[in-house]
Amino acid sequence: MEKTLNNLMEAFAGESQANRKYTAYAKKAEAEGKTNAAKLFRAASDAETLHALKEFEVAGKIGATSENLKDAVAGETHEYKSMYPDFIKDAEAEGNKAAVTVFTFAMKAEEVHARLYSEALENIDQTEEVFYYLCPVCGNIEKSVPEKCSICGVPGSKFIKY
Repeated sequence: MEKTLNNLMEAFAGESQANRKYTAYAKKAEAEGKTNAAKLFRAASDAETLHALKEFEVAGKIGATSENLKDAVAGETHEYKSMYPDFIKDAEAEGNKAAVTVFTFAMKAEEVHARLYSEALENIDQTEEVFYYLCPVCGNIEKSVPEKCSICGVPGSKFIKY
């Protein structure tokens, strides 16, 4: 059973990465005007998502919403407190300014995500609908449309509503 669980989680990781990779490839194909390739990459990306979700489910990794929120807080907290600061140091040491920027934006956004997950956990039984707004550049999430993103400065009009 343990080997199968490990295999499920390895498959989940691989399928999840393929999903994002194919999404990136689709965006590039669209930018180049390669519509058919873009559509194929999007379809494959969605297929990889289906695989990943089923593998995660079969691995028993989806709990009650309160447990899922706790897991999300822990994951986001690890990313902004430990993972990204180390990545930023490495990128700075290597002089990779683009990576420093990407990692810094992500680190700051992950801190916001952790806070929002904590708030959602505290208000888990709230019935009033909440809307979230995503910055399409840095991944910051707000509960109202800002004038501009507090992390990367993108105009609030660019935010995506959820």
